[in-house]
Amino acid sequence: MIRVAVFASGGGSNLNALLEAVQSGRLDASIVLVISNKAEAGALQIAREYGVPAVHISQKSLPSDDEFNKAILTALKEHGVDMIALAGYLKKIDSCIIREYKNRILNIHPALLPSFGGKGMYGLKVHQAVLDYGCKVAGVTVHLVDEEYDTGPPILQRCVPVEPDDTPETLAARVLEQEHKIYAEALQLFAENRVKIQGRKVSIK
Repeated sequence: MIRVAVFASGGGSNLNALLEAVQSGRLDASIVLVISNKAEAGALQIAREYGVPAVHISQKSLPSDDEFNKAILTALKEHGVDMIALAGYLKKIDSCIIREYKNRILNIHPALLPSFGGKGMYGLKVHQAVLDYGCKVAGVTVHLVDEEYDTGPPILQRCVPVEPDDTPETLAARVLEQEHKIYAEALQLFAENRVKIQGRKVSIK
């Protein structure tokens, strides 16, 4: 069983979906820690309701970036974390953490990467961009995290149709339904040791 830390900055709906997947037996993992850079993040409250240790670690409250990264790494080690799942965590992960957890950090992005990714592309901004471009299909990507925004190799992707009368909000809601399913599926692949990574090439056994 893999021990997972979830990083989140917002309401925590993907965290909640992962916790439900664990409870139902669809995800053979234990969520052992939730970290947020926002003290008021709903994800922290969800974690506490499930009895999961919830930690607020803010760059603003620490004297340097090094101390911030050290605090995160210390928390991860104290809880014996095997993998990190970013779930709406609106901070770039430092390279020292990526090195320590190489090929063991996942992120979920509400588009079919490499399209509509990169710095500043999150939340409704992504869905607005999809609609502005005139796409007929949107989607979700779970990918490995590297040193840049949304450039790591994908693990799983799922398509979502774009309807003629969609707004960013309606498209976001439909995409989120798939996010809640696909993230647990991607983590389960790791739990079953079915993900083979060679450089930037990922294959599923």
